[in-house]
Amino acid sequence: MKKLLIVFCGIISIFIVGCSNTLENEEQNIEVQKRIGDEYNYEDFKEITNSEKVKKVKEILNDIHWENAKVDMARPADYKFGFQYENPNIEAKAVLYELWISPNKDKVELIIDAESKYAQLDKNKSTILFEIITGEKLSDLK
Repeated sequence: MKKLLIVFCGIISIFIVGCSNTLENEEQNIEVQKRIGDEYNYEDFKEITNSEKVKKVKEILNDIHWENAKVDMARPADYKFGFQYENPNIEAKAVLYELWISPNKDKVELIIDAESKYAQLDKNKSTILFEIITGEKLSDLK
């Protein structure tokens, strides 16, 4: 009886791991929008399809210590971005990230408005994330 229980638990574990990796292994893109003007108007700016860049952005976002806070920023986000699956049959919860460039132009701040989460990245992660998302260097901004 114990052997049967162990085998059953093993099969269930393999099934769970296989199902949880399905979304992780699917190809994803990042859709980026840029604010135009001073209002809440955005236009499609860039689509990131390079899997290494998408993976790096996911790593940065997963390593962030998010604060649970509803924040009210002084201006609209400079950029908005989210992940899109290439396979249209996959339905996943869409998360929209809003990105602000700090006044000193050395860091970025992120908000997930729907989840009331806020984070300010350190200079290193800000530089990497900004360059991937925009294709520009944070240090080149004036």
